[in-house]
Amino acid sequence: MARVVVTGGCGFVGSRLVRRLVARGDDVVVFDGASRARNLEGLDAVVVPGDVRDAGRLASVIGPGVDVVYHLAAVVGVDQYLARPLDVIDVNFTGTRNVLDLAVRADARVVVASTSEVFGKNPAVPWSEEADRVLGPTSADRWSYSTSKALAEHLTLAYGRQHGLAATIVRYFNAYGPGQRPAYIVSRSVHRALNGRPLVVYDGGSQTRCFTYVDDVVEGTLRAGADPAAVGETFNLGGTHETTVADVVALIARLAGFDGPIAPVDTARRLSAGYQDLQRRIPDTRKAAALLGWRAVTPLQEGLRRTVDWARDNPWWLALEDSGALSEPAGRPVEAGGGA
Repeated sequence: MARVVVTGGCGFVGSRLVRRLVARGDDVVVFDGASRARNLEGLDAVVVPGDVRDAGRLASVIGPGVDVVYHLAAVVGVDQYLARPLDVIDVNFTGTRNVLDLAVRADARVVVASTSEVFGKNPAVPWSEEADRVLGPTSADRWSYSTSKALAEHLTLAYGRQHGLAATIVRYFNAYGPGQRPAYIVSRSVHRALNGRPLVVYDGGSQTRCFTYVDDVVEGTLRAGADPAAVGETFNLGGTHETTVADVVALIARLAGFDGPIAPVDTARRLSAGYQDLQRRIPDTRKAAALLGWRAVTPLQEGLRRTVDWARDNPWWLALEDSGALSEPAGRPVEAGGGA
């Protein structure tokens, strides 16, 4: 049995990670600022409410005797980048520094969850772990998340080099699955399809992504926290099947039995210059395969089927507000011609 702390453990990936940790017999403490205990119902895990920016509160859970800290707490989502850029930066940077500082004192191992967003709009795909970062201007709030997570990665590596912290970074590529907030390509499309609302495809839907089922992401994260070869390393965790946004939305519609309209959205009109997109996002996962023996194993259609089936069985989730940045304001439907 290991003593484990999971920051952000009430969230989408975090709660699935906690379930795996509890199932294997670990003593788990969840530190999370959100009231999303529904994700952890029935689990033998201690939930401590708190903000990772509060070092004193965080110290109540990360201390001597803790073996591993999985740091997943972050402000995530394009809607959040545009509405709360200061919080994005503060939580992702200050919160990560607090976690790392306390982990050094506790002599605990750390796994820091990062993102494919750190690569920005580098056109040279697939991206290896050492690929260049190519970002837009600082006036575009979209890049606040990418920059703050890159700074969190710099902090993590610096703590390893200067303080001997046993730390690993994992970068998630378009994780999806049951329970995700309906603010992302997959979750928003499933939510809208099962609620009989027009599905949203932005900027023609020709952008390509490599979607990664949440259980595959969790497996890679666990391996990163257990394998000695992972210390000091960074790993891309993502599927390698490239698909267009339009195709994944169409597949969700078919699996959900949705035959309603598809609503095209022009992001330049809807979100202004604060948002910039990238055409392709593809990981090179050879390093994770070589050092961790990991690869994404869930086919996209199977993962989407599981996600749709779960959503049908959980009406509380279907009753949530569609909170994506590309969703229409309350009471204003997206029109087939492009929306408001």
